[in-house]
Amino acid sequence: MSEFDISELGASPMERAREVMSRLRDKENGCPWDIEQSFETIVTYTIEEAYEVAEAIANGDMDELRDELGDLLLQVVFHAQMADEKGAFSLDDVADSLVDKMVRRHPHVFGDESVEDADAQTLAWEAQKAAERATKGEKVSVLDGVALGLPALLRAQKLQKRAARVGFDWPDTAPVLDKLIEEAEEIREAHASGNTQHTAEEVGDFLFAAVNLARHIGVNAEEALRAANKKFTSRFGVVEEQAGDALPDMSLDEMESLWQTAKSLERGA
Repeated sequence: MSEFDISELGASPMERAREVMSRLRDKENGCPWDIEQSFETIVTYTIEEAYEVAEAIANGDMDELRDELGDLLLQVVFHAQMADEKGAFSLDDVADSLVDKMVRRHPHVFGDESVEDADAQTLAWEAQKAAERATKGEKVSVLDGVALGLPALLRAQKLQKRAARVGFDWPDTAPVLDKLIEEAEEIREAHASGNTQHTAEEVGDFLFAAVNLARHIGVNAEEALRAANKKFTSRFGVVEEQAGDALPDMSLDEMESLWQTAKSLERGA
């Protein structure tokens, strides 16, 4: 088989990306895996790629970020190609929709309106989205538009922030902390009762309250937990390295000692 000449593709990078996906999906000469895919089977990869973009940003690696953004763009091209095959819309339609939306929602840039700061723009953005939904005849709720597919902590924080805009919020941090303590006690009681379903519900309430506390003190709950996961992974790695093959046979006290060593090494780094 002769080597493929990329010059056979379109002139611009986006044209080449579209042509590559079109060929991959070609029913006769395309890739069997790509041909078999649907919106439903691809969506998991779309979400994964978005997280990998976030990881590249956290790592501060621009080369990695470039590659991961390419992978995320592939998902957009893939979805648009499948839609084009169904006669629903094309990649150009996606781009046109994006441009129209950005111009419409930024009248302070593309019109004669003005905003004071980023917070004011966020409020204006949400107001514009609500107006668009009302124009379409959709029921308008303060909580509309907070996607179900978001990570649970992030969605909780967004829901709380939306509710707070209409005054449904604690006045300060103190009662939020009290609520968190209250929810912890309710977990204890539910667990003692042996009711698994009720316990799970109370754990959910506790996590929701924890997110609320994070929001009140200016912490992004999703980012905070991601950082905690990273810290745990790093420290546990040190525990594994120090323990070696003896780890499975160690007592909890011995593991805790190694954990404290990991924390000390972290502080000394």
